[in-house]
Amino acid sequence: MKLSELISPAMRHTGMGAVMNGASFVTRLLPFPQPTLMVGPGSSARLGDAIAGMGYEKILIVTDAIIVKLGLTRALTDALAAGGVDFAIFDRITPDAPIPLIEEGLAFFKENGCDAIVAFGGGSAMDAAKLIAIAANNPKPLRALAGYFKGRNSPVPIYAVPTTAGTGSEVTVAAVVSDPERHKKLVVMDLRVVPRMAALDPELMTGLPPAITAATGIDALTHAVESYLGKWATDYTDSMALSAVGMIFENLPVAYADGKNLAAREKMALASTYAGLAFTRANVGYVHAIAHQFGGLYHTPHGLANAIMLPHVLDYSAPVTTERLAQLALRAGLGSEDASEDDLADRFIAGVRDLNRRLGIPATLDALREEDIPALARAACEEALLGYPVPRYMDQATCEAIIRKVLPAPRSEDAGAAAPRRKATPRKTAAKAPRKAAAKASAPRARKTRPAA
Repeated sequence: MKLSELISPAMRHTGMGAVMNGASFVTRLLPFPQPTLMVGPGSSARLGDAIAGMGYEKILIVTDAIIVKLGLTRALTDALAAGGVDFAIFDRITPDAPIPLIEEGLAFFKENGCDAIVAFGGGSAMDAAKLIAIAANNPKPLRALAGYFKGRNSPVPIYAVPTTAGTGSEVTVAAVVSDPERHKKLVVMDLRVVPRMAALDPELMTGLPPAITAATGIDALTHAVESYLGKWATDYTDSMALSAVGMIFENLPVAYADGKNLAAREKMALASTYAGLAFTRANVGYVHAIAHQFGGLYHTPHGLANAIMLPHVLDYSAPVTTERLAQLALRAGLGSEDASEDDLADRFIAGVRDLNRRLGIPATLDALREEDIPALARAACEEALLGYPVPRYMDQATCEAIIRKVLPAPRSEDAGAAAPRRKATPRKTAAKAPRKAAAKASAPRARKTRPAA
């Protein structure tokens, strides 16, 4: 039996709340590094110039074949070559990069005698580069590096050029790897995997397809929202999260509709970085806990999984996060200060749903199967219970019910055998009434004042 099944709801809300409050004090003392940021068109070339002056023998560029084919790395590599620095390109990264692929990258790093790494691409390239960097100086199986601070030695130096605006990995302390044998994702956490410098170059993002722009953008929104609603939030993470939310609601629809809009792309890149700065300190919550299970079992792209689950988890958290949701609504431009907190909270969740709809995010997960839901919920509850400072804990049955909301409609050939699913009850008629009762039963409302970071 899993730990999450042994702990009663009351123990979750009191005992784990106390544990997370204690952990919050510790996280505030940690010396989170922050990379030097180069922002704007041409910044990837400027990063190459800077790296070339640092005395490295050979740089490993970790990326994927499409990025190389499109020539996106050229400005960086031209700058390295002009500075007299050799480089090698490992361009085999795939979405949801698995352990065997990371091991290939590590062997490539060693065979080419590299001494620094540039992560160039989306979240998978960033994660792969971080894992190669830490494994290069810590000779142990990759599974043994999963968890907190498992590498005794510092990783090799890492630099970053994100080509999507979503993961925020250029400023985070985490790296995620897919374990295909166990059908799950492993998370490596280490302060030392934060890149030393990063280039936020909007010119590299203008060719992103609208669907990827949408999913990665909502990924960044999820980072900002979950960090803002969680119990580890500080004044610093609040400012980063609120800035990110405002920029995303304003600029994501623009970047989605007009991928060549450099101003919107640059602001989305900054929003992703701000959200990364927030959640690497304040952590995430149930949206991520569930999305990780979808990624591990179905290989669902992480941003898409987050986007699908975000409004449903917000519905569940609303009774104890009304005040904070209201502030998010104000920053997103979804209401005015003369509205009630309940109304603003509802507007924010409705605004997330509307944004998903405008961006073509599906309301259901096609791969999800009813028979998988108990195991998915069990793993998500375990992950959140042991690692995330969520505002309101779930039990197994609640998590199953929330995941069940994104089941796809029965296929036509199964329609005769399958009973029709009931439509979700609108928030304004059903969810709003018991909000205060649920809040009293589960956790205190968010604080109006927060301690300094």
